[in-house]
Amino acid sequence: MSAKTIGIIQVKGGAGRSTVSTNLAGELSKIGKTVLIDCDMPQGTAASWFSVREQAGKASNLVADTATNHRELVAKVEQYQDADFIVLDGPPRIAELTRAILVLADLCLIPVGASAAEIWATSDLLALVEEAKKVKPVNARMVWTRYRAHTRLAQELSELATKELGLVALSTALGMRVAYMEALGAGLTVGELSEPNARAEITGLINEIQKLLRKKP
Repeated sequence: MSAKTIGIIQVKGGAGRSTVSTNLAGELSKIGKTVLIDCDMPQGTAASWFSVREQAGKASNLVADTATNHRELVAKVEQYQDADFIVLDGPPRIAELTRAILVLADLCLIPVGASAAEIWATSDLLALVEEAKKVKPVNARMVWTRYRAHTRLAQELSELATKELGLVALSTALGMRVAYMEALGAGLTVGELSEPNARAEITGLINEIQKLLRKKP
């Protein structure tokens, strides 16, 4: 048995990397044994989220760890192969850790906030993705965060992203909701809050990811 590994990568800070990572880890742990590895040290947002979750007695079936360099990450991923899922929260920069995540992950998610600046910043990742494809097939998908659906701006940004990045976006987008910040600070997922729209988004995201993990890149 080997774990399904999901990498969350983005070179721009504040794009929602840790939001996606913590919500995925928390919700996937309800399906099977899950490991969350925070690769953004010393900031460690995901590790801090786990600490709060653990203190609240909600960390059952979820383990957290950290990796400060790519060698350590490779070793940790190998160590946790008995898990069902491994979620890797990458650093907000182009680093050896980012390259390692691209190669190690069965699925890479690239959170992009709904702004032109974030789309342009994300284009820096494309060379890394192409580089990793020389080592193994890479299944990389974009995830919209802070997204306002059914607006003219959303349509314009979708067109810009397709033109600039050429990445396939997941059907599920995460909206601009206070619930995501509240959940992060409380060691929770939005699925554990009473905000129905956020809960529906994270359920949709989990379902979509599970389908992708069952497919070959």
